[in-house]
Amino acid sequence: MLERLNRALDHLEACLDREVDVAEAARIAAVSEYHFRRLFSVLAGMPLPVYVRRRRMTLAAAEVLAGELTLLDVAVRYGYGSGEAFARAFRSVHGIGPAEARRTGAVLTAQPRVSFRVVVEGSTAMRYRIVEKKAFRIVGRKARVPLVQEGLNEAATAHVESLDEQTIVRLKELTGGEPEGILSAAVYLTDGREDGAEADYWIGVVSSPGAAVEGLDGLDRLDVPAGTWAVFDNHGPYPSALQELWRDVFTQWFPSNPYTSRSGPELLRTQPVELGTETDSQLWIPVERSRPAPAATG
Repeated sequence: MLERLNRALDHLEACLDREVDVAEAARIAAVSEYHFRRLFSVLAGMPLPVYVRRRRMTLAAAEVLAGELTLLDVAVRYGYGSGEAFARAFRSVHGIGPAEARRTGAVLTAQPRVSFRVVVEGSTAMRYRIVEKKAFRIVGRKARVPLVQEGLNEAATAHVESLDEQTIVRLKELTGGEPEGILSAAVYLTDGREDGAEADYWIGVVSSPGAAVEGLDGLDRLDVPAGTWAVFDNHGPYPSALQELWRDVFTQWFPSNPYTSRSGPELLRTQPVELGTETDSQLWIPVERSRPAPAATG
């Protein structure tokens, strides 16, 4: 899979002077566009659009400093319809505009090409099962929170603590499917998984599709279609073990198994514990079978 991902990156690199066809890059990698964007974000540590913009501005900066083309010519070469749009993109990466960079020879920022290599890991087995799940409904409360890759997510914790005991009791009465009991669900709003990216964060229960919420003031519902889920069991200190598990799912499990991620909420069931206390948890990731790699040509 790493070889296919690197061929997809070669395709992106060749398209930096025109519109980048992410769908074609995903086809080369033999995964869905959704999974390609997510996998890139986890492996590279930045969303794909950010990487593409930084790479474009790295190449454009070299031409700006060379002085052989006008700034407008450089802008057009890299797909910008106006000098103003190009200057904004240039400034977002380098901190100064192209005209200033050309005049002063200021220090600029270079984004190296990303490539993926094999790192010998995986000495610890990952326990998982594949579940075909019928449509269900999540009933609970949601809040928009920023992602935190390491340490405690204070916004998510505050949301959990905002639920009173009466609401929790009423939610438990609606439980109607696996995973049972109070759980969290994350619906990501962007391709990126970097710190600060936003997600809709639910605290609630899995219930039947027709579960009524009338009379349950302030509760939201999320209807989830039928699909396939990869379920991972985890034991370790909270929350670091869960954050490491999530990372390992995308950097180790997906590249080693014939599945890709698909759109849908990620579910987590864990017992509330003190920071650093060990606990058992269960992570549900929506997945689908990988399509075969494209046949070689030539």
